[in-house]
Amino acid sequence: MLFLTLFLGIVLNMVGYIPPGNINLTVVQITISRGIRQAIYFICAFSCVEILFTFGVMRFVQWLSSEIKIGDIIDVVMIFMFGILGIITWRSRKEMPKADYSKKDSIRYGMLLGVINPMQIPYWLFVGTYLISHEWIDIGYVSLTVFSIGSGIGAAVALYGFARFAQYIQEKFALSSYIVNKSIALLFFGLSAYHIGKITYIHLIK
Repeated sequence: MLFLTLFLGIVLNMVGYIPPGNINLTVVQITISRGIRQAIYFICAFSCVEILFTFGVMRFVQWLSSEIKIGDIIDVVMIFMFGILGIITWRSRKEMPKADYSKKDSIRYGMLLGVINPMQIPYWLFVGTYLISHEWIDIGYVSLTVFSIGSGIGAAVALYGFARFAQYIQEKFALSSYIVNKSIALLFFGLSAYHIGKITYIHLIK
């Protein structure tokens, strides 16, 4: 049973990080600009925090799902987060990559985004409610701990895949950090605009 719980955590969180978002796009940017090693440091730090993040969300999934306005709060947070990431990335698009980067900087950055990761809250609210209501996992500490460890592993595997893909694309097409940073900045702005449109439609048009 615990093996199944671990497997579900791995697979479900891998799926959760496939759509474009602030985390996988950041991994791509770090890989192109700083190299695969710094991306791995970021991924390891982020995945460790993801274990705690998943445990917290899953433990209180029923309480969180009862908060009617939590969706609006997350959308507002994502507008600012994507906007800030877009501005930072856009401003750094012309900067030449440094020869060396501190491992601590990548680890701290991974831990920071692991804590500030609101995109995963709606995902785990939906998935967690489904898993618990269908008794695929229980809310006991042992089961949720195993599930959360699987979640961390799944995040690491998915993000490592993005890092390797970014490295392959860079080597194959000789992409510059300028092109990558500019493209990712536009994606961040696009995602921020999506959440603005979503809130506008729900509250002013619908």
